[in-house]
Amino acid sequence: MISLFINALSASAGGGLTYVRNIVPHLATLRDVEATVLLSRGFWDELGVWPNIKIVEQLERSGTSRRFLFEQYSLSNLIRASGANVLVSAGNFALRNAPVPQILLSRNALYTSTDFYSDLRTRGEYRLYLDTRVKGWFAKQSVEIADVTVAPSQAFADELVNWTGKQIAVIHHGFDNELFSRDSTALPSTMSAQLVFKPGCLRLLFVSHYNYYRNFETLIRATARAADKLGRDKIKLLLTCKLKSEDNPGSYRAESAAQLVRALDMQQNVIELGPVSYRQLHHIYRASDLYVTAAYCESFAHPLVEAMSTGLPIVASDISVHQEICGRAAVYCPRFSDEAFSEQIVSLSASQQKRVRHPALDFAALPPERCQISPATKAHRGIDRNQLILHSSFLVRPRGRAPPVSV
Repeated sequence: MISLFINALSASAGGGLTYVRNIVPHLATLRDVEATVLLSRGFWDELGVWPNIKIVEQLERSGTSRRFLFEQYSLSNLIRASGANVLVSAGNFALRNAPVPQILLSRNALYTSTDFYSDLRTRGEYRLYLDTRVKGWFAKQSVEIADVTVAPSQAFADELVNWTGKQIAVIHHGFDNELFSRDSTALPSTMSAQLVFKPGCLRLLFVSHYNYYRNFETLIRATARAADKLGRDKIKLLLTCKLKSEDNPGSYRAESAAQLVRALDMQQNVIELGPVSYRQLHHIYRASDLYVTAAYCESFAHPLVEAMSTGLPIVASDISVHQEICGRAAVYCPRFSDEAFSEQIVSLSASQQKRVRHPALDFAALPPERCQISPATKAHRGIDRNQLILHSSFLVRPRGRAPPVSV
């Protein structure tokens, strides 16, 4: 029997929370594993009750500094009390003087992103720039401290190796399609009403809270360009967020994106759905025609996997992580080229209308270990006490909506 302590205090939004949602139910199926999962208050009800999983809630959702201080000065006592013999630090920062061997999951690509730092300078976000530099220093030190550091993609692992000079293990996050699509509860009526469009309207989807590195502005400009070609009433961009700073986590200011929507007269084309429950998110994918992302910085990108699980064609920025995760199941554009994105969107729209497969897309060539797991696979192949490596055996199978047939 192996006993894990998973420190997931940092899982409050985005990929960190999605990672916890997927891994906990699979750990619960393993007879030779028990786990204590440390979360911020408010997420326990999302994970359910399992006989071999103990959920510990600590702290309200708070800033990185408060969490870091708690981890460094109070976490060791919780680990000892749990009886764990392996610590999994799932939030980029390792615990100094950990009482048990420690696996660090490093998944924040902002610390190594020159694009992000350049973007912050351009926006005049000097406080956030300094904050990211400081956190990056601690994240780099954490790689030194941990017994093993794990990255969720080979592309990001290569960045970490260049940054730290240390050996980095690669374990793709994986994805449980059965869990993702299990909930049949209908969307709230107010949200469903926002998804009713005229026949023939192309529905683009982008799943993210607002932040700078997901490059919303390029997508908005690309949608406007595509609308000029297809017709203003023929295209919608669905966002799972509101373009208001106070409605998004972190200190990102969304007003510039909202102003861009107004300047381009795209208020009727950009649909701000707001946050969608993870259990109901599959409904949004299946109500869409294309998935689009112009993100210039990622370490894994769960929404791409979710999109592939529902058979959505994908237009993505050409960063290495996207190409690793999607392979030939996506078409790629330079990350800051709204013109290139609009051309691919229009091209894919034409392919869908003719019900033919876009020549650049090949769903049969999905990377076999990187995206969504079939119901028969397990999320765990074993935990080796000597190597201290968590192994996964995720298998890709596109499910849900079928891609257009070739003719």
